[in-house]
Amino acid sequence: MSKDEIKYEINKVLDQFSDKALTELLNYLKTLKEPRFSENNFSDSLNKIFTEDHNLLLKLAN
Repeated sequence: MSKDEIKYEINKVLDQFSDKALTELLNYLKTLKEPRFSENNFSDSLNKIFTEDHNLLLKLAN
C-alpha cells in the first residue's frame, strides 16, 4: 500500500472521530515526533494502544 493510500484510509477512519478525540489523537501523535521515540518504540506504542485500549479508542471515536 502506498503512502497516499494509507493516508486516505486513515482519513476515512478519522472522519468518524469526534473533535475532542481528534484533538487528543493529534496531541499524542505530536509527542511521537519527539527524539526519544525510535521507530521500534513508535510501533510498540501503537500496538499497545490498539490491543489494550481498543475499547477506549472506540469510545473516543463516538
